[in-house]
Amino acid sequence: MNVVVLIKRVPDTETRIQIKDGKVVTDGISWIISPYDEYAVEEALRLIEKYTGKVTLLCLGPVDAKETIRKGLALGADDAIHLNDPAFEGGDASTTAVVLAAALKKMQYDLVLAGKQAVDEDNAQVAIRVAELLDLPHVNSVIKLDLSDDKKSARCLREVDGDRDIAESSLPAIITAQQGLNEPRYPSLKGIMGAKKKPITDWKASDLGLDPGTIGASGAKLEVVRVDPPPARPPGKLIPGDAATAAKELVRLLHEEAKVV
Repeated sequence: MNVVVLIKRVPDTETRIQIKDGKVVTDGISWIISPYDEYAVEEALRLIEKYTGKVTLLCLGPVDAKETIRKGLALGADDAIHLNDPAFEGGDASTTAVVLAAALKKMQYDLVLAGKQAVDEDNAQVAIRVAELLDLPHVNSVIKLDLSDDKKSARCLREVDGDRDIAESSLPAIITAQQGLNEPRYPSLKGIMGAKKKPITDWKASDLGLDPGTIGASGAKLEVVRVDPPPARPPGKLIPGDAATAAKELVRLLHEEAKVV
């Protein structure tokens, strides 16, 4: 069984993000695999441990994304494809999906897994767009995944709007992982050392037969004009007095200052 996992490099969620002149300052940022993608990697590894086969990581990112890819290989993935070309830079969800779909057309797989969304932009679009481009079934936000005995279909438990439902899909399909699907493992020392020897293949736009004018910033339908931090919150107010007096003052403040009542 061949499983491909889409992963994205994102800033460490514990990193303090700095913004200057409307842009995120990337100098000094620590990069990680997007946490939802980690669930996808873990599920792929568990499937291969059960059924045997191969796990391949597919990542679109700049040259230094290889460090993040190595982290996925250290967890146990067998190899990786790095979509690395200046032509890919500055794209949006639509152009990212076009590049990933073009790469998947060159690959052999029985199942594609991904996180339900990347934690940097939270668009939750890319995997769905890839499925549409490849005319593949798609199941999102999965918290339990079971394959049929012949590995030709999947039964998925999903969390949707506070409720749960069960979806069944033929394979190959694209399935996205939600928190609760599993508990991602930590890389072992052996895995970290072994990751240095595992192959990472670079693919450029020319390898995928893509016109640079239709991808990256040139083909993007969405442009981020600037990024700004949220406005500072005003300090809270402590209302003195007994309960009746404080309640009266609170109502006044909500009406006259907050203007919510």
